[in-house]
Amino acid sequence: MPTHDELVEKLMQRPGVLAEVERIERDESLLLDALLKARQEAGLSQAQVAERMGTQAPAVARLERSLATGKHSPSVATLRKYVQACGKRLILQVA
Repeated sequence: MPTHDELVEKLMQRPGVLAEVERIERDESLLLDALLKARQEAGLSQAQVAERMGTQAPAVARLERSLATGKHSPSVATLRKYVQACGKRLILQVA
């Protein structure tokens, strides 16, 4: 039975897989940049955003870190709470 790393290596050799992985990473990077910019423009710390979201500061740190690492994709509801805590609106666009 192949290991996880062996499966990933095999998948990455398939046409289009690497390009899709890179596209997802770019999208998540853009989203993280937008969230951090919103928090910075609002002059808020992670703890202040968390308080406004009704959660704890480590949850906001995990949210931001998850987008940086690509380990987790937050829900639209969570993203909406985050941007609202920063005084912004979440606008989704399908192009």
